[in-house]
Amino acid sequence: MAVSRYTKRAILGGVISLIIILLGSFLLGKLSGYEAKELIKNSISGANTLYNTIALASATILALLLTLLGISSSSKTKLKEEHYLHVLQIAKLDTAVFIAAVMSFLILNLPITESDSVPDNWFNTIYYISLALSSILSAGLIVVVLMLYNTVVSIIKIIGLGMHDHPLAIVEEDEKSEAD
Repeated sequence: MAVSRYTKRAILGGVISLIIILLGSFLLGKLSGYEAKELIKNSISGANTLYNTIALASATILALLLTLLGISSSSKTKLKEEHYLHVLQIAKLDTAVFIAAVMSFLILNLPITESDSVPDNWFNTIYYISLALSSILSAGLIVVVLMLYNTVVSIIKIIGLGMHDHPLAIVEEDEKSEAD
């Protein structure tokens, strides 16, 4: 599936946010195993809230895509296949973010900090993995929202403002050539 310039811009926005989030996280410096264990204990509720919020946002966006499809298909102006492929890309990425958020939530709820059998030096790795997961999921949600924004703007321009010369709108000449 081809990636549009809008999708590339959304991905760039996600990558920039990922870099900023990761830089902020890693500026804390190197931690000892004990410090990482304490940080994990202190941040677990915040991480759970983050993962729950990302899962809820992703599920809501997926449901709202159905509304978007209803508006798209019931409008007088017909939309090109590219519009529906873009919505499909959003749905796929959003579903991946949803699944990753739920899985991360479940993994993070393992009582790892209560276990005496986990060596202290593992907590550094666990802490940085949890930071990376949080950063990636946050950036993924940002990409989904940016892609959705681009789609909504296109729909507003085509249906709401009547811009029939929009690249995603099928003009009457296009309809005639498709019928041939």
